[in-house]
Amino acid sequence: MPKPGPRTTYRYTDDFKATAVRLSRLPGVAVQDVAASLYIHQFMLSRWRKQAHEGVIVTKGVAVDKAVAAELKELRRVKKAYEQLKIEHDLLKKAIAFTSGRKATSSRSSSGSKSSTP
Repeated sequence: MPKPGPRTTYRYTDDFKATAVRLSRLPGVAVQDVAASLYIHQFMLSRWRKQAHEGVIVTKGVAVDKAVAAELKELRRVKKAYEQLKIEHDLLKKAIAFTSGRKATSSRSSSGSKSSTP
């Protein structure tokens, strides 16, 4: 249920929109990462990208901070590495469960009683 009262609508400057669009077009940077880092919805950034493509938002001449661009690229790299590690972790968990299940059903000859000969 929505909150009672007036709805808050944020207005972003054209410079902010153009910077967001430029950041989202950097190679190796995902749109959702840019949107999350700027605390805006992905749909809004996609709409701004469409407006920039149509010429409504001018992105030429907008400077992109090198540190921000590097941070977004690093974030993307870390997310990819994290996803790879999650896959490997799940695979190792399955392998451990499989091998521990085989130990319980292994042959009795190795754990059987010893017979003594006179």
